[in-house]
Amino acid sequence: MRKIAIRFTVFLLSFLATSAAIYAFQLYQSLSRLGEGQGGSPFSGISILDNNPENQIPKWEGRERVNILLLGGDSRGKEHEIPRSDTMLVASIDPVTKRAHLMSILRDTYVDIPGRGRDRINAAVSYGGPRLAMRTVSQLLGIPIQYYVYTDFEGFVAVVDAVGGIDIEVEKDMKYYDRADGPEYAIDLKKGWQHLDGRKALQYVRFRHDALSDYARTERQRKFLIALARKMQSTTSLLKLPSIIDKVEPYVETNMTVSDMVKLGALALEAKNADIVGVQIPPNELLEPREIGGASVLVTDPRRVREYVKDLFESAVQPSSSPSPSRSPGRSPAGRSPSPSPARR
Repeated sequence: MRKIAIRFTVFLLSFLATSAAIYAFQLYQSLSRLGEGQGGSPFSGISILDNNPENQIPKWEGRERVNILLLGGDSRGKEHEIPRSDTMLVASIDPVTKRAHLMSILRDTYVDIPGRGRDRINAAVSYGGPRLAMRTVSQLLGIPIQYYVYTDFEGFVAVVDAVGGIDIEVEKDMKYYDRADGPEYAIDLKKGWQHLDGRKALQYVRFRHDALSDYARTERQRKFLIALARKMQSTTSLLKLPSIIDKVEPYVETNMTVSDMVKLGALALEAKNADIVGVQIPPNELLEPREIGGASVLVTDPRRVREYVKDLFESAVQPSSSPSPSRSPGRSPAGRSPSPSPARR
């Protein structure tokens, strides 16, 4: 009887070791297909001038805060179309405290784009690709941006579908149709708890056709991405990770190596129980709507924005003084609404 038990134990351990090895191999194969230059990049026709030392990306050593620029392009999956960044967020994790921040950058923020002069910040990616966008955002926030992840509308849909959709509360009825986009990108959601597949989720994070416009839209995006991150950290999603990556790989571009992805994935798992603090950049009190050159933009003081971000990170060192995820800086106090975002041309 004892021999049978020992044989069974040896068989079980061998099976588990083999399964783990197969999983690790599949995961490595999937991750290795992600990265710059893998497939057709929408930025292949852009001159990025990587030989300029100022454009070199800072290296993450694993001990300091890591900052990742998340870019959502508005190309809608069309070939040979250089997109603007419809969405810009920075995910920031402190490997010491395991505290994470998700910062939405208002796309109409009027900034200096290196080598291009002043323009809306979402134009940086169309001028010089993700690397120029990284440098521009780094300059605004006063922090190094080590990595970027870019996808378009179709990539976002693929990610959400790959994890089986997301349960989320839709705050209000949302309805909008633009003939230029066609029925494929129409928005039609009802108020209440919903299970959103990729297409419905895209409608939710794109909607901005109300009085609060981009202010409310960026808040919804943070809310949705936090819910998506938590689902990705579930055991079921982790087991399906190679399959998930295979499904989204055609739509994703990043400068991360496989080694970087493994290190960041481990850090994300360690930080899973900590609150993710979501904020808007620039916060409302540092914004001034203006008309410049016939365009509606949001003017801010970069020095004060950098001070704001520094204070935000320093406050997170002490959990008791950290901003609450449900009442994050950059959001309006209860009972007040921020000024509506100026219409975009």
